[in-house]
Amino acid sequence: MTRKKARLYGVLLFLLGLGVATGLTLLALRDNLSYFRTPSEIISGHYPERATGRGIRLGGLVEKGSLRHEGSTIFFSVTDLTNAIEVKYNGVIPDLFREGQGVVAEGRVDENGLFVADRLLAKHDEKYMPPEVAKALKQKP
Repeated sequence: MTRKKARLYGVLLFLLGLGVATGLTLLALRDNLSYFRTPSEIISGHYPERATGRGIRLGGLVEKGSLRHEGSTIFFSVTDLTNAIEVKYNGVIPDLFREGQGVVAEGRVDENGLFVADRLLAKHDEKYMPPEVAKALKQKP
């Protein structure tokens, strides 16, 4: 075997290994991804996680007048200024969580259309809002 062929085989073997490693990494990460959805997308039912039951992130504004407590569980509505979806959460509420503010809830939609959140993320300061939420809200009339 010539030196050029040996180098070519070495490069091809390296690229094959790199491709396999990349593929395995992406496959492992796929199960841990949580996609952002707006209330309008969830209500329309046109999102791929619906069929698989995978977790998603619901983002928008906490609708004013929608917050209610039932024991340690809270219920509130998240809106994108077009549609709203009710959220149920049982856990520690972030200090900055309040009506009229931006929120991202991680969880799943149950069989009744209620979003059951496992985790709540509230904005950090007066100027912060997740980029996806800000974009979705700007697109609304």
